[in-house]
Amino acid sequence: MSYLAPIRLYIFISFVTFFVMSIVPENENNETVNVKNNFSGNKYYDHDAKMKEAKKIDSLEIKKDSIAADNFIKSLEKKGFLNKKEVDSIQKEMEISRKKKWNEELIVNIGYASIEEMDSIQKFAKEEDKLGDFYYWLNKKFILAQKGKTQKEVKEKFQDAFFKNIPKALFIYMPLFAFVLWLFQDKKRWYYFDHGIFTLHYFSFLLLASLIMELYSYFFGLAGENVLFQSIVGILDLIVIVYMLYYFFPAHHRFYGQSRLITIIKGSIIFVINMIILGFILTALAAYSFINIH
Repeated sequence: MSYLAPIRLYIFISFVTFFVMSIVPENENNETVNVKNNFSGNKYYDHDAKMKEAKKIDSLEIKKDSIAADNFIKSLEKKGFLNKKEVDSIQKEMEISRKKKWNEELIVNIGYASIEEMDSIQKFAKEEDKLGDFYYWLNKKFILAQKGKTQKEVKEKFQDAFFKNIPKALFIYMPLFAFVLWLFQDKKRWYYFDHGIFTLHYFSFLLLASLIMELYSYFFGLAGENVLFQSIVGILDLIVIVYMLYYFFPAHHRFYGQSRLITIIKGSIIFVINMIILGFILTALAAYSFINIH
């Protein structure tokens, strides 16, 4: 407070924290990669590209197999080996099997294998079974987000989008955090602006602690799968997280000047309320990040 205004403090620490987190690479020592470097003429063998092509081919083979199976069943029906009822039963079992395989590949399974299937159900289902406009739009976004992507690609894109949207979520959450503080304090003595000042300082501390966690995790991770270092990181994480939660109470006590007992009671209630609000915000952020995967 003696050197920097709270808004400048938060902006500066927020910028440094998210900038450093974005440039610190992930340690890949935990992943064992055994790929032989091959060269064909002057072209480097791109392993990732080859894997993607292999997955596309595999997907095409599955489609070809399903078409071949359908044709084979129809030929058996024409030759009289199967009747119409038996053919329908077999094709139904095959369709269930295909959907099961598709659903196993989805990160978020909403019960529809494609937009075409969802549209068909929307068209022919009973009115009470049809989706509302919002749920239809949301399901369509979930399907499009995963279309043509592997599980790994979806996870990576989701993590990137989620991380990029965290600063926006914090700007939404901080006024709500200050509002909860305002509800439990003397309205004549403290203005909403005062609670905003406390919120900026507390969140600056949380960001700074998160940055420290990111840095020591990265540097210890450079040693690879070392049990001792991993244990140290786990212990440090626990200490920092516990202190991040604990710090709210002495900070609250110093700022508002109330007794320790009142601070503990009010602080506990405020924490529970804020955890509920934070849960809703993180859920909304996760959904928003997922449906905006490109």
